[in-house]
Amino acid sequence: MHITDVRERTFSIASPISNAYIDFRKMTCSVVAVVTDVIRDGQPVVGFGFNSNGRYAAGGILRDRILPRILEADPDSLLDDAKGNLDPFKIWATMMMNEKPGGHGERSVAVGTVDMAVWDALAKIEEKPLYRLLADRYSGGVADDKVWIYAAGGYYYPGKDHSALQAEMKSYLDRGYTVVKMKIGGAPLAEDLSRIEAVLKIVGEGKNLAVDANGRFDLLTGIAYAKALTPYGLHWYEEIGDPLDYSLQAEMAKHYEGPMATGENLFSHQDARNLIRYGGMRPDRDILQFDCALSYGLVEYLRTLEMLKENSWSRRRVVPHGGHQMSLNMAAGLHLGGNESYPDVFKPFCGFADGIRVENGYVGLPNLPGIGFEGKSELFPVMRSVLD
Repeated sequence: MHITDVRERTFSIASPISNAYIDFRKMTCSVVAVVTDVIRDGQPVVGFGFNSNGRYAAGGILRDRILPRILEADPDSLLDDAKGNLDPFKIWATMMMNEKPGGHGERSVAVGTVDMAVWDALAKIEEKPLYRLLADRYSGGVADDKVWIYAAGGYYYPGKDHSALQAEMKSYLDRGYTVVKMKIGGAPLAEDLSRIEAVLKIVGEGKNLAVDANGRFDLLTGIAYAKALTPYGLHWYEEIGDPLDYSLQAEMAKHYEGPMATGENLFSHQDARNLIRYGGMRPDRDILQFDCALSYGLVEYLRTLEMLKENSWSRRRVVPHGGHQMSLNMAAGLHLGGNESYPDVFKPFCGFADGIRVENGYVGLPNLPGIGFEGKSELFPVMRSVLD
């Protein structure tokens, strides 16, 4: 079998919401389709991928550099020598030809988007759900049958008062979530505390609420929030300062005893390693949020997980950012600690397969080949349109 074509298109996921750093009124994402010559039910097997929210579409990099390298390569050079199926590691190396190390910005998004589509195609060709394939290859054949998830929301929105914020959070609880997350840092401390207390009236204990500053704070502001947040006993305090300011993160561990979370804006195993080396992260309580779709894909993610193992971190401390089906499959197949979920924003790319209910904070996976995009009726026609 061979790759016969790779196509991409940019889609809008615009919304008037904002976090502490950016608004999403012009947010876009890339969708990629990897077409193969394997025929099933009269149609070529196609793998699909897209990048997570928060980073814009990478169409220019894909068209100018990444996709031509795949299409110009000897098709046999992209195959697994033993099985003759696609080899994600060889394809990854092909995409990264003539790329200097370091500088992992938008290039990592482009590669991660294609990598997702490659794994989708690979699992479809093997006629397995991706999480089963990953469990067979990397977890002794044992996959988790359900994954812990939390509802990410609580964005700043024009005219959104406390009652609207409370209604949003109640809707998540009504849909089976037990932990919710809200944004902070886009308002003064006193206002954010008022918002937090309004949400706590809905979700109850602090352990049911996480807060996310999206990298907004300098050290003094981060400490001020830490002191104010400590009495609430929150689920976690997320991305306090700039994601590359490991010194700030390490200092925060001296001022905040509760769990902290970060990593969604680190895009390589080297950056992840620097966080572990220098960021003061505590393996008994803190959460790592690396997102495969933004960080060179699953091939690179496996390197990150190996690095964590070498540094005595459990995979269960990894809860990926992004709220997408790729990370859900990874969480189940690689025994990660959970997955983010966006119940209401970034449609149609948010959420999981139709008919899969959230129950007591956990969600199952569909028994569909590949990542399972075909099981999400709102999303799959959009992805298929890349082939038109």
